[in-house]
Amino acid sequence: QVQLVESGGRLVQPGVSLRLSCTASGGTFSNTAMAWFRQAPGKERDFVAAVAAYVGRADYADSVKGRFTISRDNAEKTIYLQMNNLKPEDTAVYYCAAYNFPFIPSRSYRNVPVWGQGTLVTVSS
Repeated sequence: QVQLVESGGRLVQPGVSLRLSCTASGGTFSNTAMAWFRQAPGKERDFVAAVAAYVGRADYADSVKGRFTISRDNAEKTIYLQMNNLKPEDTAVYYCAAYNFPFIPSRSYRNVPVWGQGTLVTVSS
């Protein structure tokens, strides 16, 4: 009953920073853990980052630790993914995801009830 819309993806050069946004409408948001996934052409959809509903705890894939930061603004019903020092390997369609619980699940958890439509990030020189 919640809908997610991502935005912010574009073509950038390596080393550039970019911020993605995901805005929710309908349903609940403040008591729901949120996450970002990404999928490169011909590859599996991989976990990128997640943020809990209240505590602010976050989890990141090893490939993006130290470069990406996930955050949320409950008043705006929006989550963000700040991506710094982008690399060609970061090229993918980035998807916003909403869980039905407030905590961050295992990275192997893929039963995501709500997905956004995706936004394309291309990192190339």
